[in-house]
Amino acid sequence: MDKSLCKLTLAFPPSGEDIVVEYLLRAEPPISGFTTWVSDGHGLDFKEASVNERVRGRVKLSVLVAVLPRQWVTKLLDDLRKNARIDSLTYWVEPVDVFGRLTAMAADVAVNPIEEQPRSPYMCQTLH
Repeated sequence: MDKSLCKLTLAFPPSGEDIVVEYLLRAEPPISGFTTWVSDGHGLDFKEASVNERVRGRVKLSVLVAVLPRQWVTKLLDDLRKNARIDSLTYWVEPVDVFGRLTAMAADVAVNPIEEQPRSPYMCQTLH
């Protein structure tokens, strides 16, 4: 079984954001976190675009990004297809080589008397 991490990106109409977010919040196994933002899409398909979007040449989109184990992607996409029923949901998957979180340590930088080198003010916690 592939235990590697990947980045799943979903792009869909803003009207579907609450549905997709709610679905991911209740997913099994749980998705540990994701990020959303509003964007503009510059695609070839403007059949669902408003008059304003056609004039501007771009459509409003919601974008969601999650880092998750690669083996979860197929089931998650199948479940979204069956249950969320969002028109025009576009997705892509990218490999993730490293995934972690930087956290600030104490404000003062201490010197290690043995090595005579300053301690880094940051600590990296890798999440695997």
